[in-house]
Amino acid sequence: MGDRVSWTRRAVLGTVLVLVMVAGGTAFRVWQVAREDDRHHADAIVVLGAAQYNGKPSPIFQSRLRKAMQLYEDGVADRIVTAGGNREGDNYTEASAGAGWLVEQGVPSEDTVAVGEGSDTLGSLRAVADTFDERGWHTAVLVSDPWHSLRARIMADDSGMDTWTSPTHSGPIVQTRETQFAYIYRETGALLFYRLTKTPADDIGGTGLR
Repeated sequence: MGDRVSWTRRAVLGTVLVLVMVAGGTAFRVWQVAREDDRHHADAIVVLGAAQYNGKPSPIFQSRLRKAMQLYEDGVADRIVTAGGNREGDNYTEASAGAGWLVEQGVPSEDTVAVGEGSDTLGSLRAVADTFDERGWHTAVLVSDPWHSLRARIMADDSGMDTWTSPTHSGPIVQTRETQFAYIYRETGALLFYRLTKTPADDIGGTGLR
């Protein structure tokens, strides 16, 4: 009886240890990819959508759009794809609001492509992948928030694109260390959930980060 209890305890402890190591390793990768800034030339720069208010991108979304515009001006790609659908009652999609903002800042309209489909990261990236297929594009630089970058890249690659990341390092998401830790924790859970279920889990932790 004692040997059986001892074996059960060791099995439980071993399982807990494995889970802790997996979670810790995933959190490290989220942090590691958040620090990358890959500027290799690509077919397009893809900006992941965030909230918009009657056609005006939120501060988080504007931070992503500014980074995409910087990459465009540096010659990383000749076009910017904005992604993201709309919520019920919205007159604009995130994609159209983002493209409109870029044009207002001086990016030629012919160099912007708005893909206004998808209510979460995975749905938006699948719609972008369809657009890439239609246009014969293959490679993309993804622009999102640092902690969102790894999950977005994995989802984009799973959707058939060849991607790397160049996240924004300005805006509300990166202002405080407490905010950064909260998003790393949240994205670790969301990424593990996606790997297990292949569903987006964008609302894990109540942040609704996109």
